[in-house]
Amino acid sequence: MHKLMIVDDSNIIRNRIQRAYDSGQFMLVATATSGVQAIEKFNIHRPDVITMDLTMPQMDGLECIEKIIEIDPDVRILVVSALSDKATGIEALSLGASGFLCKPFSEEELVESLYELMQD
Repeated sequence: MHKLMIVDDSNIIRNRIQRAYDSGQFMLVATATSGVQAIEKFNIHRPDVITMDLTMPQMDGLECIEKIIEIDPDVRILVVSALSDKATGIEALSLGASGFLCKPFSEEELVESLYELMQD
């Protein structure tokens, strides 16, 4: 069972992800609405998998990814972002994220992306 944390400042997206993931494989341990909160909760819950929004108040997703990877280089981070800007996605991957999913996404796409993350 993989521990999952959802990081997104949009309530709608958090709810969509919560509905979509496979509860046989993943257990939701935390949700966060900002990068700052994500780091606090990461330290408490130590999830294996994180879905990460890039555009958030206080600390953006890129900075948050960098900080979390410093704490745990093995964590799997799926960037979930509306940015059609692939450069940001590539930057996120270079900082240690494991995958990129563009909003809007279907539930199937999300589940598939999470499975792919865990295969490597």
